[in-house]
Amino acid sequence: MKKILVTGALGQIGTELTLALRKKYGNENVIASDIRHKASKVIEETGPFHWADVTIPDTLKHIIINYDVDTVFHLAAILSAVGEKDPQLCWNVNMMGTINMLEIGVKHKLDRIIIPSSMAVWGAGVPQDLTPQDSVLKPSTMYGITKVAGELLCDYYVQKYGLDCRGLRYPGIISSETLPGGGTTDYAVDIFYSAIKTGSYSCFLSEETMLPMMYMPDCLKATIDLAEADFANLNHHSDFNVAAMSFTPKQLAESIRKYIPSFTIDYAPDFRQKIADSWPHSIDDSSARNEWGWAPSFDLDAMTKDMLEKLSAKHKLGLI
Repeated sequence: MKKILVTGALGQIGTELTLALRKKYGNENVIASDIRHKASKVIEETGPFHWADVTIPDTLKHIIINYDVDTVFHLAAILSAVGEKDPQLCWNVNMMGTINMLEIGVKHKLDRIIIPSSMAVWGAGVPQDLTPQDSVLKPSTMYGITKVAGELLCDYYVQKYGLDCRGLRYPGIISSETLPGGGTTDYAVDIFYSAIKTGSYSCFLSEETMLPMMYMPDCLKATIDLAEADFANLNHHSDFNVAAMSFTPKQLAESIRKYIPSFTIDYAPDFRQKIADSWPHSIDDSSARNEWGWAPSFDLDAMTKDMLEKLSAKHKLGLI
């Protein structure tokens, strides 16, 4: 990977992935793009940034040709909760963006394209405990439908055109640096900010809703490790299960109370509860472990401690 383009670079994962790639490959070698015209200060000051609409392929081609891009991390997408409010927008952005990038990959002979998927690909009929790599995919959200279609498209382009396209199914992602962008697992980020600022939180999922989660440092590691893996060792391509930890809102609150004993939580499930109920409780990621050596570094308590340390330092509260 010599010249890298990140689409959706101002999103929750995109921001931190861009910075991690710039640290590893050099600031000028990682081009950030987003549909928002104004980049965040840290993105703008550390390397190139360009506006791009992934539904308009010419805006992507211009960047790829101008910078001689060989690798793309395609993160631009409408997420689950936002997608349920506007399913047509979700379909248009997620599907047109994906197929535009794949077509560009073939025509401009890109070395590889990484297009993340999601645990939202699962739904009714899937085993919810240790959900296997190869399983029935019947999502209940438009976001999940687009991710299933995206996985199939990527595998089609691998088989038909020999395009190196890779993807991994993200669980819920928790970050101390960037705010979430409209997903059903957002509570697991919001809860830390509320714990720091107010000492209480009202959760939009029920207390026993068990979901797979991952701390951002592990998310970045998984994404970059997959991108750097030897293609010859991959039996799967666009749909790798990756896992780190699974917990409920109640268990997360108990972990937070180890450091903030006065923290309180109440529960007011909304429309996102139905989405969460269709997703796995835990994931079998043995294919990723066997094919490219995936292994997480953070469990629930290690993640909680690190999140609270970073957020309390940001707000100069010295809670830990």
